[in-house]
Amino acid sequence: MIVTVTPNPALDLTWRVERLTVGATHRADAGAARAGGKGLNVARVAHAQGAATLALTTAGGRSGIAFSAELAASGVPHRVVPVTAPTRQSIAIDDEQLGDTTIINERGVNPADTEWAALFGEVVDALPGARVLVVSGSLPPGAPASFIPLLIGTARDAGIPTIVDTSGPALLLAADAGASVLKPNAAELAEATGISDPVDGARSLVARGVELVLLSLGAEGMLAVTASAVLHARLDAPLAGNPTGAGDAGVAACAVLYADGVRDPESVLRRATAWSAAAVLMPLAGDISDEWRALEDRLVVVPRTSTDREDSP
Repeated sequence: MIVTVTPNPALDLTWRVERLTVGATHRADAGAARAGGKGLNVARVAHAQGAATLALTTAGGRSGIAFSAELAASGVPHRVVPVTAPTRQSIAIDDEQLGDTTIINERGVNPADTEWAALFGEVVDALPGARVLVVSGSLPPGAPASFIPLLIGTARDAGIPTIVDTSGPALLLAADAGASVLKPNAAELAEATGISDPVDGARSLVARGVELVLLSLGAEGMLAVTASAVLHARLDAPLAGNPTGAGDAGVAACAVLYADGVRDPESVLRRATAWSAAAVLMPLAGDISDEWRALEDRLVVVPRTSTDREDSP
C-alpha cells in the first residue's frame, strides 16, 4: 500500500477562460472544485492506476467541508484529521488561447500542535500496511520543522522507503533525515541548495544520503540523479496543456514502482516522465491520460553531466 501525507491540503478551484488579460473582467462557465494538495494528487493518480493507496490529510472550516465532501466522492481511500483553521484554496485559471495556466496558492494556516500530533498518529497507524510513504507538498507558515524528518525517521525504523516532494529548508531537512527519494523542480532545488546547476544541486542532495533525486525540468523533461549516474528523459516533442499536477503524477509513478520493489533509476525515470507528461494532457491535477504508454515509448533517455546545456539532446 502507498500511504500519502498532505500536510497543507487545498481546495483546488479551476476555471477556463478564452484569454486571460491582466486587469480585465472575465466570464467563465462554472469551474471545477477538487480536494487537492500534492499528496492527494499523488494518491488520486496511484489509485486510478490500480495501486492500493491511503491518503492522509487535514480539513477545516467551510472550505474544508467542500474539500472533505469532494474527497469522499472521489473514491480514494483516505483519513481526514479535523482542524480548526480553514483549508486553504488554490485557484487555477486556464488560458485556452495560450494553452497555459495561472495559479494562485493560498499559503495555508498552521494547525495546532494537537492537530499535528493527530495527523502523525494516523501515519503511525497506517505504516504497518505500507510499502512506501509519500510526503508531498508545502508546509503552512509556522509549521514545525521537525514534522517531515519525524515522518521519515518513523518510516525508516519500520523499513519503509519515503518519497518526499517539498521545498525550501524542508527539502534539506528531508535529505538529512534519510528520505529515499526527493522530487524537487529546478527552481526549488536552486533555492534550497544555493546551487544554480541542477545536476550539481541534485548531487548535493545525494551526498546527504538520498538514494534518488528526480528533478523536474518542465518542458525539458526530468533528471534522475544517483550516486553513480545522471540520466535525462524527455519527450521527442513538447506537449501543450495544463502542467498543474504533472510533478505529482511523476511522484505517483515512482511510488507505484517502489511499492512493487522496482528501484532501477532508469525504469523509475521513464515511468515518472511519462506519467508527468500524461498529466499535462488532462484538465485537472490528479489525473493522467490513458496515452501514457505511448508517451513512454516516445521518451529519449540519455546520460547528462553538469556541463550539458538543458536543451542538448
